[in-house]
Amino acid sequence: MQDAENPADAGTSAAAPGPLDAAELHRLDAHWRAANYLAVGQIYLMANPLLTAPLRPEHIKPRLLGHWGTSPGLNLVHTHLNRVIKARELDALCVWGPGHGGPAVVANSWLDGTYAETYPDVSRDGEGMARLFRQFSFPGGVPSHVAPETPGSIHEGGELGYSLTHAYGAAFDNPELFVACVVGDGEAETGPLAASWHATKFLDPVHDGAVLPLLHLNGYKIANPTVLARIPQDELDALLRGYGHDPIHVTGDDPAAVHQALAAAMDSALDRIAAIQRRARTEGVTERPRWPMIVLRTPKGWTGPHEVDGQPVEGTWRAHQVPLPGVRENAQHLRQLEDWLRSYRPDELFDDEGRPTPEVLACVPEGSRRLGASPHANGGLLLRDLPVPPLERYAVEVTKRGSELHEPTRVLGGLLEAVMEATAERRDFRVVGPDETASNRLEALYDATGKAWQAETLGTDEHLARDGRVMEVLSEHLCQGWLEGYLLTGRHGLFSSYEAFAHIVDSMVNQHIKWLRTARRLPWRRPIASLNYLLTSHVWRQDHNGFSHQDPGFVDHILNKSPEVVRVYLPPDANTLLSVADHALRSRDYVNVIVAGKQPGFDWLTLDEARTHCARGAGAWEWAGTEDGSREPDVVLACAGDVPTQETLAAADLLRRHLPELAVRVVNVVDMARLLPSGEHPHGMPDPEYDALFTRGKPVVFAYHGYPWLIHRLCYRRAGHENLHVRGYKEEGTTTTPFDMVVRNDLDRYRLVMDVIDRVPGLGVRAVALRQAMADVRTRHHAWIREHGTDLPEVADWTWAG
Repeated sequence: MQDAENPADAGTSAAAPGPLDAAELHRLDAHWRAANYLAVGQIYLMANPLLTAPLRPEHIKPRLLGHWGTSPGLNLVHTHLNRVIKARELDALCVWGPGHGGPAVVANSWLDGTYAETYPDVSRDGEGMARLFRQFSFPGGVPSHVAPETPGSIHEGGELGYSLTHAYGAAFDNPELFVACVVGDGEAETGPLAASWHATKFLDPVHDGAVLPLLHLNGYKIANPTVLARIPQDELDALLRGYGHDPIHVTGDDPAAVHQALAAAMDSALDRIAAIQRRARTEGVTERPRWPMIVLRTPKGWTGPHEVDGQPVEGTWRAHQVPLPGVRENAQHLRQLEDWLRSYRPDELFDDEGRPTPEVLACVPEGSRRLGASPHANGGLLLRDLPVPPLERYAVEVTKRGSELHEPTRVLGGLLEAVMEATAERRDFRVVGPDETASNRLEALYDATGKAWQAETLGTDEHLARDGRVMEVLSEHLCQGWLEGYLLTGRHGLFSSYEAFAHIVDSMVNQHIKWLRTARRLPWRRPIASLNYLLTSHVWRQDHNGFSHQDPGFVDHILNKSPEVVRVYLPPDANTLLSVADHALRSRDYVNVIVAGKQPGFDWLTLDEARTHCARGAGAWEWAGTEDGSREPDVVLACAGDVPTQETLAAADLLRRHLPELAVRVVNVVDMARLLPSGEHPHGMPDPEYDALFTRGKPVVFAYHGYPWLIHRLCYRRAGHENLHVRGYKEEGTTTTPFDMVVRNDLDRYRLVMDVIDRVPGLGVRAVALRQAMADVRTRHHAWIREHGTDLPEVADWTWAG
């Protein structure tokens, strides 16, 4: 390794063999040195950006934040991507996986001019360089990682593990797009990234673009060595080849040699990619290819301080963040920093006005081919409206409420099939899920497309297709990442999952919500299609799979997040599901969570009624209650979710028959955010509207699909909260009958009637016999299911008689 005070000049060192002539090698090295200089400057400097005066403590930021260790490697890759993009006229995108690589990617965006185009006050000159340096990891500035603020980015670098799945999501249905993806060796230890290597089994060389992974082995995480950097090369090759890749190795610490080797590796990889696509697209070859990848080994913190305070830094974990931490207080550190910065010879890289020299910019592509300007990284620029057909074609007819049964998700499947068919030529809609499309009753999709699959097929397989746009893999992380990458590059999609296992992507959806929240505040970021979840096979009908499959808490997780982004819908029947799905598929910049059953459920609302009810988000079902409008109801029966709605209506039916004098209002909630005050969520109800619907002083018995405390949290500031009693899932489950699930959790119709009797003043004394009868039915239920294995006939055969 060279000392930071005298780095090797790749353009004049002994010529290393490779595809670059001396002039091009010198130009590439100049660009790389300029990017490194800018990365260091962002971490340290708040003044004197061009070192026109000796460096003084007041030029240094008071808090030094950022990550140097990965930056020289990212700068190297960016420089060489510029070269091949320009030479081959590629439409390209790069996903930067290593954590907190912001200084490098921002530096390159500033060099190629897209940063100044996006933020005119950060101009590509000395004055703009000063702003660039000061804003980095500074109050009111930009984050230390690759974030929505960074032109050319689609990947939030603050959490590791998702870069490669995002890259493949971007490549799907983008046949002319080349997606490079830098995978950090720390990130490569995560479960999602380990699964992502399998994405080659789903990439269609005909209809999809190409992904070139670059595994950057700089050897260290924040404080420890990395696994893949410490295993023998033959073992690493066996691992990567076992995943289906063909690794090309680039190793070294001499800039000239590494430049030549990386240029040769990129040329070789792109030639192989072009050959794979040509064979598939023009020669009809269907054999799954072995896609190339690059394994890049360079020192962590390359070209930075070799030693600090007698401790080795370059090439060690100490280079991870800020190699010289005490620059303001320590004169020796300050001298080392100045020597480090001057070692890049900025006077050769920037003119007197601070503008990059023509030599530095010689490798930079033009226009939208620049990585910072790729329209694929601002997907809203490419987004087209989704052709959703009229819902009337798929709606169920409701001639008598609560008498006919339909499987809501099967009804939705017809609509999704039509959307898939309508996008057959434009290929901008996909449905992802972990091996459950048919289980979730969405198999109508297979009439329009198959399941994406490039691996071996057998005669017993069904619906597999090389060009399929349904994607199933038993990794929720891959499903989530593929869809995020697909949406961020300007397409549409839906994630269908069992409700209980949506939690697997809790952290991933966190990052996407944060991305959307930030992007909405950036006027240059165009809105993208919403991330839509269909959670089915839900808690109340997991009686067959048992306790392990029973968890409705994803909704709680989502409703904790940014209110301008998140939406949660619990449609009670097939037509409301159609209405909600129509809205979600057309929406922009949201995360929509729809919880709906796949088992046969009653039809309650016509399509027109469903549209009106869903637009309102919450409302009284006058036909279900017994109030006459002359006075406030005695009690409000509220519900959210399909099974709670059925139990609430069954309870209302019992009250109508046994206590006809009781004025009952039935309220159904579809949009959970309606329960929040209007000041806390865009969909929230103003207090007068909430009071009119739920009353200010009457008892409210609320049957809720999930954990009951969520309703209390949403409504705790409302008038009459002390009168709110919520029933929901309370971690009581097993393999049992459907009705026993609600009984175990005190959500059943008989318990709801008992709750009304207990909470309406004076009713307990008058209705003591009815209360006892309700308790007796529950007792009889327990004995019946243990003897017969089925639910009570009056439950199994119940229909709405109102």
